Amino acid sequence: MPISMYQASLPVLIRGLTNLQVILGKAEAHAAAKQIEPTVFTTGRLAPDMLPLTRQVYIASDTAKGCAARLAGVEAPKYEDVEQTFEELIARLQKTIDYLKEFNAEQIDGSEERAITLKLRSGPVEFTGQSYLLGFVLPNFYFHVTTAYDILRHNGVDLGKLDYLGGIK
Repeated sequence: MPISMYQASLPVLIRGLTNLQVILGKAEAHAAAKQIEPTVFTTGRLAPDMLPLTRQVYIASDTAKGCAARLAGVEAPKYEDVEQTFEELIARLQKTIDYLKEFNAEQIDGSEERAITLKLRSGPVEFTGQSYLLGFVLPNFYFHVTTAYDILRHNGVDLGKLDYLGGIK
């Protein structure tokens, strides 16, 4: 049986966002247990020219909500990108998960050939729904979730592969 656009998108994104919530929660607990100022983690970067943890979370969230909206042919909600604390970042992820759960398979399935135009700094990029999901959304989403994980792991938060993967299903 072929996999549908819905199956390949929203449940996958929800799982990644949920796992990122757990990772952020572990970082918050680690900071409290070790009496480390949480901004050490939330402003942390892997390299000077990379974005900090907060921006990694913003982009993962924006990528997920943008995916759902574009595949369904609706306007995505705009978030202000003001979250700074672990609690606020986790709440933003929950807001995004709740938004994704508003969609059903009928709204997403059949979007394989939908024309999608992204307006990037370098100019507009044209996709079909399927090329957008598989060639842009999923790699971009996992890049930012992985980078958030790596920033925290690099800074001593006790995380392992199963924290990233979540429950094995």
